[in-house]
Amino acid sequence: MPEQIYKSNHSLILDNRSSLTLTGVSDVIGFDEQTMNLMTDCGALIVKGESLHINKLNLDSKDVCIDGTINSLQYLSQNTKSIKSKLFR
Repeated sequence: MPEQIYKSNHSLILDNRSSLTLTGVSDVIGFDEQTMNLMTDCGALIVKGESLHINKLNLDSKDVCIDGTINSLQYLSQNTKSIKSKLFR
């Protein structure tokens, strides 16, 4: 698999599946209590869970904190032609 080169750092810390801290988030595309769609410096990220809410959002520093029950994290392929169209299905 070819190595991807990203323009800046992106990290995530998941604590007990109830708190997710992300860096390198450039945009929040959409969210509700079950799904959060984020654009990170490493591509689109879909967070799924229950009772999700954004506890902290600072797009200037690219930091986001999400609370709730985190069930899954999925990165979409960088090769996807229209990432936003996949996020809003």
